[in-house]
Amino acid sequence: MFRFLWTLSVRTRDYLHRYMPSNRLLAAIRTRRGLKWGTPAMLVALPYILIASVCSDAAADGGPGWLHLIVLWACWNALKFIIMGPVSVVLLIRARLREAPIRRHQRREAVAEADSRVPVLHS
Repeated sequence: MFRFLWTLSVRTRDYLHRYMPSNRLLAAIRTRRGLKWGTPAMLVALPYILIASVCSDAAADGGPGWLHLIVLWACWNALKFIIMGPVSVVLLIRARLREAPIRRHQRREAVAEADSRVPVLHS
């Protein structure tokens, strides 16, 4: 039974991670090229918050109970994008600190190579 539940949860997570648009966008933001878009991506939470508000109001005014599931889904996605902003900033800082010595080394090599190409004028 435990094995079945474990397999089911892994497959569900795999499916959601692969095919849900919000998860695909968050995966793209987590790449090195996408880290700079983490803070602006926090704005994607606004439509989710609006959806949650509208559905919550509709459910409170006597709408169907399944609207609560949409509220839960929208709040969850909004939280994912709100949290991804600061996390992407931290990841970007870490990546730049890790890349800084490599950039310094490349600059030194370029300067040394340029110095060796300068012709020496003898008078």
